Amino acid sequence: MSFSWPWALAAVLAVPLLLVARWWLNRRRKRSAVTVSSVALIRAALPGRTAWRRRIPVYLLLAGMIALAGGLARPQATVSVPSNNTSILLAIDVSGSMCSTDVEPNRLAAAIDAAREFVEKQGDGTKIGLVAFSGIAGLLVPPTTDKDQLLDAIDTLKTSRGTAIGQAILTSIDAIAEMNPDVAATGVDLGDSATGTAADPSLGYEPDTIVVLTDGSNTTGVDPVTAAEQAAARRLRVFTIGFGTTEPAQMVCTADQVSGDSFQSGGGGFGGGGGGGGGRGRTQEIDEDALTQVADLTGGKYFKAEDADQLVGVLTDLPSEIGLHKEKVEISVWFLLLGAMLAFSGVGLSLWWSRGPAVPARPRT
Repeated sequence: MSFSWPWALAAVLAVPLLLVARWWLNRRRKRSAVTVSSVALIRAALPGRTAWRRRIPVYLLLAGMIALAGGLARPQATVSVPSNNTSILLAIDVSGSMCSTDVEPNRLAAAIDAAREFVEKQGDGTKIGLVAFSGIAGLLVPPTTDKDQLLDAIDTLKTSRGTAIGQAILTSIDAIAEMNPDVAATGVDLGDSATGTAADPSLGYEPDTIVVLTDGSNTTGVDPVTAAEQAAARRLRVFTIGFGTTEPAQMVCTADQVSGDSFQSGGGGFGGGGGGGGGRGRTQEIDEDALTQVADLTGGKYFKAEDADQLVGVLTDLPSEIGLHKEKVEISVWFLLLGAMLAFSGVGLSLWWSRGPAVPARPRT
């Protein structure tokens, strides 16, 4: 918690000043006390209140004054609130291994269906961009609210050779930098802030977020952790999703899921790991350590999805994580309300307990 007007906390000094004034007045009363012959008469004249009942109104009043002084300083709390300018860069792996049929009908088809459902369920004001990556990464759709454009681009995804996870992160950063002036492009030297230190949560994050969906490990280009350091330096969170199982499965992609460079010159398999339209099955290894490190370094989170339903669930639940960012919210009104309630309660109890006994009505003669 922080204060917009910290100097106003000086009003809290009124509390000890009141305590000193009360102590001084009590001393004066003792000096001017009248001597009487019978202590019993004094006890009979005093109201029958115990010590704690005399102190409660005072404590409530003092606590109320402290709360009111805190409200004058305009306290602010750092909370997670929904962002109205969020953009999400969805980076989808289209390496050859996405033809694996361990997820029916194959990984690419399941990823396309999940991505379509993710886009369709977003609010109209949420901007979504699409990055596809295999041996290289390319921005297919810059962040936009046009869902039809996104859905059309998702339907055209085709497999190719290689897996450049790090390059996908850098491409996503540059796409965000085009939209958000507070985010520097990857070619900008940020100095010491670009070293491998995790993003500081206390500083908050940019509302823009990167989501990387991959079924393998980095095979070319910049290392994913190195790219994550660039994202962390720009206060961009990266959420990673490892998709698929480790069970051997046949590689089967339809003709419209295969790009021209997916086949090697001898008609062999995909460079991303796997065969052609009906190639041999093999174990697919997801680099979970690297994906977890990328997420932790940037303040994001790593998810594992082994089938189509799990992938849909992960993407559907992501907005609850993505759509929040840290923001300072003023909470002065709560301090003022609390202070007023405590002060009025103290005064009210004091008046109630100090009221005299009821005087019985005289009988008529």
